[in-house]
Amino acid sequence: MKLKRNIKSILYSQKIAPYVFVSPFIIVFLLFFVYPVISTVIMSFQKVVPGQTTFIGLENFKNLLNSDFSKAVSNNLIYTVITIAVLIPVPLILAVLLNSKKMIATNFFRAVLFLPALVSIVVAGFTFRLIFGEMPSALLNSILSNFGIKPIKWLGGPAQWTTFFALLTLCCWRWMGVNIMYYLSGLQSIPADLYESAHIDGAGPLQKLRYITVPLLRPVTIYILTISIYGGLAMFLESFMLFNGNRSPGGAGLTIVGYLYRLGWEQANIGYGSAIGLTLLIITLGINIIMLKYAGLFKKGD
Repeated sequence: MKLKRNIKSILYSQKIAPYVFVSPFIIVFLLFFVYPVISTVIMSFQKVVPGQTTFIGLENFKNLLNSDFSKAVSNNLIYTVITIAVLIPVPLILAVLLNSKKMIATNFFRAVLFLPALVSIVVAGFTFRLIFGEMPSALLNSILSNFGIKPIKWLGGPAQWTTFFALLTLCCWRWMGVNIMYYLSGLQSIPADLYESAHIDGAGPLQKLRYITVPLLRPVTIYILTISIYGGLAMFLESFMLFNGNRSPGGAGLTIVGYLYRLGWEQANIGYGSAIGLTLLIITLGINIIMLKYAGLFKKGD
């Protein structure tokens, strides 16, 4: 009886109760984030084979200096830059239009634009393979034929820009609606009085967008930019499904995670795969820290 009272007093203690409630998160964080990161760092300096590990120093990192890894990094960087150039200004403009009182059927357009984010990447990849098929009867080639353009081998032709264009189209189509929702939520927090005051002062729609909307949506833009950098550098599923595997013509769809999957999983070179993953983590953190610093979130001396 006394033991039950002691347990009850501990559980209902105002000092201990907060730790009880946050303990599930702490346990999950330690098991599924901290421990894997530490293990990855350790294995990146080892040669790992079933039942045996051998310390090899920086050998795995030296092996990263090859054409395939360089191709994967350049693909990810180009992909990230282009998607940022598309998936920030275009969703911003669409969100402003959807938030306008003059816009009709806003709920319908919001649902339609957000729907691609709910579509399985397996279904999306299969559908886009049909759209960008090399046959004259494929959807995109049949449209181009109306303008006198010959069929293009989008996913297997000698010109790598066609392959990259298909990948970028899939990714932009999938994530456009998500960024629109972010901007719409940010627009809801902007007081209407600011727009009314600007209207009284004679400001037009473009002036309101430039001097009110864009500056006040800066935190949302920084957040979207941060997750876009991470998503661009860690992109894998879109490429895997579009090319029906981890192989693409001329390596046009090769990504860092795809290269990690190829070496670390398919070839069971876990130590080398860990070095790739750790390098990706360092690149992503470095780019995001530089971006956040120049965005003004870090004060001088932080």
